[in-house]
Amino acid sequence: MKVLFVIDRIELKYFEFNKLVTNFWLIKGLLEKGCDVQIATIDMLKLKQSKAYSDCYNSYIKDGNIFYDKDSLKEHCIDDFELVMFRPDPPVDLDYINATYILDFADRTKTFIMNDTKQVRNFNEKLHSVLFNHLMPENIVTSSSKDIIEFLNSQNEIILKPLNQCFGGGVMYLKKGDKNTAVIINQMTQNGSKAVMVQKYIDKAIYGDKRVLFLGENVLPYCVQKVPSNNDFKFCEHTDSNIKRASLSEDELGKFKQVAKKLTSMGIYMAGLDVIDGKIIEINVTSPCYFIKEINGHFNCHIEEDIVNYILSAQKEHSNKEKPLIIS
Repeated sequence: MKVLFVIDRIELKYFEFNKLVTNFWLIKGLLEKGCDVQIATIDMLKLKQSKAYSDCYNSYIKDGNIFYDKDSLKEHCIDDFELVMFRPDPPVDLDYINATYILDFADRTKTFIMNDTKQVRNFNEKLHSVLFNHLMPENIVTSSSKDIIEFLNSQNEIILKPLNQCFGGGVMYLKKGDKNTAVIINQMTQNGSKAVMVQKYIDKAIYGDKRVLFLGENVLPYCVQKVPSNNDFKFCEHTDSNIKRASLSEDELGKFKQVAKKLTSMGIYMAGLDVIDGKIIEINVTSPCYFIKEINGHFNCHIEEDIVNYILSAQKEHSNKEKPLIIS
C-alpha cells in the first residue's frame, strides 16, 4: 500500500523521531507492514490542473529508527496514494486550512484520508466540544468582556482558552477578584475582537487531565494522566515524570463511547479526549497524541500494533465500499 503522511514541519526538521511522537510509531508500524510510506508537510501540497499533488520524501527503517531520504524528493499525485494520514499540528491557521482545501481535490474513491480533512476543517477542538455539552464543565464561547466577567462572577474560577492553539498554548486561569482581570480578558480576546472558550475551573485539575483515546467507535482501555508541569495549573511538558498510568470507570467508558460513535460518523476516526473529573475539556482531532511510549511502558502492551491494524482495516473497508458493483 502507498501511504502519504502529512506531518508537522518541526517533525520533518528533526525526523529522526524520538519515541514521544505518535507519528514515529505509526510510520514505523506501516513500514514494517510493507507499506511504501512517503512524507510531506502542508507547504508541499499543490494543485495542478485541478488535481492534488504533493512533493514527498521516501521513508525507511534502519536500526529500529525511521529516517527519510533527503535526496528522494519527488512529486506524486495524491490520487496514487491509497491512504493519506493528515497529521500536522495546530495552530489551525490559514496555511493549515488551505492544505485541507487542496485535499478537497483528491479523488476520495481512490484515496482514504484519515482524519477526513473536510471534517477536521469543520471541527474546532475547543468550540465543537460543545456538541457534547452535557459531558463538559459549564462553559461559554465569546469575545465579550461583559460575558466573561458575568461568567467569572457566577463560577468564581475560570479557564480561558484560545480556539486554535494546542499543548496548553495561551491557556489562562482567572479567579474572581484578581486585579489583572481586565488585562487578562483584553489580552485573550484581543480587546473584544476574538472569541475564546471559557470554562468553569475544575478543582481536580491540580491532578492533571486524563487522555481518553478513540479508534473509530472504540474507546481504548489504555489511559494516561497528564500531570501539570513546573507548578503550572496545566500539562505543558511531555516528559516521563508527567505521564502517569490512569484508568477509566465503567461510567466513563459508557459516556465516551457515544462521543466515539458521533465522531466516527463524521469521518473523525482517531481522536483523544482531555478529561478532568469525568468532564470533557477538549477534543483533539487534528493530530491526537496517543502517548504510545508511555502506554506501552505502563501497561506492558504494544498499542501501536492495534492502531496500525485499525488504520489498515479502515482503509480496506473504505476501498471495498468505494469499489463499483459489477453485475455479470
